[in-house]
Amino acid sequence: MKIESIKVRAFTVPTKTPESDGTLEWDKTTIVIVNIAAGGAEGLGYSYADVAAAHLIEQTLAPKIIGVNAFAIGEAWRIMTQAIRNLGRPGICSMAIAAVDNALWDLKGKLLNTAVAALLPMARTEVMAYGSGGFTSYSERELLDQMTGWARDGMRAVKMKIGRDPCADIARVKSVRQAISPDVQLFVDANGAYTRKQALGQARRFADSDVRWFEEPVSSDDLDGLRLIRDSAPAGMDIAAGEYGYDTWYFERMLSAGAVDVLQADATRCAGITGFLQADALCAGHCMPFSAHTAPTIHAHACCGAHRIVHTEYFFDHVRVEKMAFDGAIEAKGGVLRPDLSRPGLGIEWKTADMAQYQTY
Repeated sequence: MKIESIKVRAFTVPTKTPESDGTLEWDKTTIVIVNIAAGGAEGLGYSYADVAAAHLIEQTLAPKIIGVNAFAIGEAWRIMTQAIRNLGRPGICSMAIAAVDNALWDLKGKLLNTAVAALLPMARTEVMAYGSGGFTSYSERELLDQMTGWARDGMRAVKMKIGRDPCADIARVKSVRQAISPDVQLFVDANGAYTRKQALGQARRFADSDVRWFEEPVSSDDLDGLRLIRDSAPAGMDIAAGEYGYDTWYFERMLSAGAVDVLQADATRCAGITGFLQADALCAGHCMPFSAHTAPTIHAHACCGAHRIVHTEYFFDHVRVEKMAFDGAIEAKGGVLRPDLSRPGLGIEWKTADMAQYQTY
């Protein structure tokens, strides 16, 4: 069956409140939607990216893969990565490829009447999810309400943003630790806001609040800095990074540098589920744990095919957008994401009427 048509749109949804982390502020989230038709079925895929990704798909990627065998996802992926050679692989190009690749996996599942998770080398039927949000723009009350809410919902770990105000971070982290059960792990994410020495000092202070995960204590491009902090951080505190990885070379450099205790990847950034599974294979080769970043509905499936996965992020913004946008959006229950294997593909349908007001492309 050959790919017959590809349709791309983009929708920009305002955040519930203004949001920020250690290095960025935002008030909206854009989701790029791809529909691919073949054999009487239509696949639906997406990526969280700029509207520019939609233009790139329509003008550059789609014409290259029309007529390709709809089951040959690897061939389509190879053609797309070759097509953007002169544009640069990291960034918008990989996020555009991701939206198309994810749609192709959904299409294959629908053509075969099989869930995407079951098409992969399914290593599990569910994956642990950790509640994620805790923006630096939140008041202490908003922060505690969200973190304790995740814990009440059965999350075994919660993650908060830090880095905007290093002095205030210590007290905010301590407040969350005191508010949640000792059985709930506490993760923090600086988004690269600290310097090396600053991050080391903060890590030692966070240990007093039993922080188990310190994400991007310094820039994820500072591999030497990450390695320094990984080697010097308190026992029991994992150093994590990788969400800005767009290709296997990025992940390989990070792993070979010994920069992290846990590698992260995002199937809406690293060229789709296909690229996500390549990152998992690298983790297997380095005996390294693997964690998925955001986009819960896609990662619920992708993580079932990842052998080194330990958990996936249940990110507030994307949980909210996916509930708004999709019938069948996968929600965490009892602290896990579990794809419905009775629904073909990714198991989602677009809410056309509900989302029409947000269309930007």
